[in-house]
Amino acid sequence: MLQIQRPAEKKSLDELLHFVSARAADRGFSPNRVREVELAVEESLVNILTYAYPQSSGDVQIRCENDEERLVLAIQDHGVPFDPLSLPVPDMLAELASRQVGGLGVFFVRTMTDLVEYRREGDCNVLTLTFGRTTPAAGG
Repeated sequence: MLQIQRPAEKKSLDELLHFVSARAADRGFSPNRVREVELAVEESLVNILTYAYPQSSGDVQIRCENDEERLVLAIQDHGVPFDPLSLPVPDMLAELASRQVGGLGVFFVRTMTDLVEYRREGDCNVLTLTFGRTTPAAGG
């Protein structure tokens, strides 16, 4: 299992994303699919880097699970408990002025992944993103 751990700071984002894109490329993902993986992970990481540690500093870890066919990433932090899957799915047909603020990034993560799971393990948030080699037809 490959993993990377860095401070939960915006300056860590490029290195974390490089780790993820390299793992996707290792599994033979197309350049377009690698970019989708990067976008989904970037959205998840930016939320962690921005909100997980409001009163302190901490780390974020990405583990790449052993799976030859799929890319399974477990993103872990010891920050404030937050289940992104608890956010309602945004109404994409509603008028822009009447839409709720927030939740659009999580919607895109769900769309670009085959499966998204969240769990709290002790004092850790663990967000697991599973990607197949092709974009899911109906979202994850």
